[in-house]
Amino acid sequence: MNPTPSYEFDSVEHTISRLAEVGYLADRRLATTVYLLTRLIKPVLLEGPAGVGKTELAHALADSTGRRVVRLQCYEGQDESRALYEWDYGKQMLYTQMLREKIGDIVESSTGIAEAIEQIGSHDDVFFSERFLSSRPLLEAIRSEAPVVLLVDEIDRADEALEAVLLEVLAEGQISIPEIGTFVARHAPYVVLTSNNTRDLSAALKRRCLHLFLDYPDADRELQIIQSKGTGLGDAVAEHLVQVVRGLRELDLRKPPSISEAIDWARTLAVLGISELGTAELDETLSVVLKYDKDLARAREQLAALVQGEIPEPASVPAQVDAATEHAPADREGRTVRSAKDHPGRHGPGTYGERSQPAVDGQPARPRVSTGQGERSFTSKFRRRG
Repeated sequence: MNPTPSYEFDSVEHTISRLAEVGYLADRRLATTVYLLTRLIKPVLLEGPAGVGKTELAHALADSTGRRVVRLQCYEGQDESRALYEWDYGKQMLYTQMLREKIGDIVESSTGIAEAIEQIGSHDDVFFSERFLSSRPLLEAIRSEAPVVLLVDEIDRADEALEAVLLEVLAEGQISIPEIGTFVARHAPYVVLTSNNTRDLSAALKRRCLHLFLDYPDADRELQIIQSKGTGLGDAVAEHLVQVVRGLRELDLRKPPSISEAIDWARTLAVLGISELGTAELDETLSVVLKYDKDLARAREQLAALVQGEIPEPASVPAQVDAATEHAPADREGRTVRSAKDHPGRHGPGTYGERSQPAVDGQPARPRVSTGQGERSFTSKFRRRG
């Protein structure tokens, strides 16, 4: 890879101001990571709760540097061909039909099957050329004529096999295609990987990236973020709303409210013309930030205390928490609660689309694939490529 020198950001302070110009308020720690990304041309891995601005950072980086975003959205069972490239078999077959007479002329002088195959084989590179290559996000970013921001979103949802596919792109800025050769990035892409921390990522992947855990911001910065989005909510009400949202995060909720949901809540209250927060106003709009019935019930029990700015009742401590953590003072960031939940299998069956399997010795079992399912998958893939 021959990186193109990037001078979009002159310093960490300049990075903060440029991101702010496109509506992204970054603290110095985050801005330092972004600055290093552009100077070292090294991917950055952002881990943290959903809705804290990880994906939005990639778009802000693109807006502030004049690049476009190439996005790879990861999901369970994703085939590497959906991330890298695919051969356009339909187009190949169409060309074969159109050139049938020409192929006949090529093998006309052959004296046997072996010789005919040899003659046809001398032209197979015509059908395995860039003309029949369908670029997917990773190859698109490498082949792009203009510099891009490559966003690999929610890498923790994908299987570990996809992580291995990414290594060549992250480390060398290139993709190898056996039938053609190696494509090296014309312009070094800025690579941003995001993870909601639903599973541990490989050491090989992390070793190739700058790493940053992006947590919920402090109260002052969260208020600044909400005010910067032009929600239409008064400053006093917005400040009170931030206190309520941060109080909700202290509860033992399955899905704590994210920053983006807090912004949506502010817009909702502004549309309703709310000038002062009360229990009734919050209760009527609570579903904007909480998406599960148990979370709603838990929050409604604490609404009166939250409106008064009181600290919610302590969340139940999971069995995995040791004595030191159990007696740690409550923090307004909710880090203690989240750290206590950071253990293998913490999300349980059915969460994030996981397959439900019976636990073995208290540990969730790995998804099993039956022989018939494997045969069907192989057969369908074989037929598609035949």
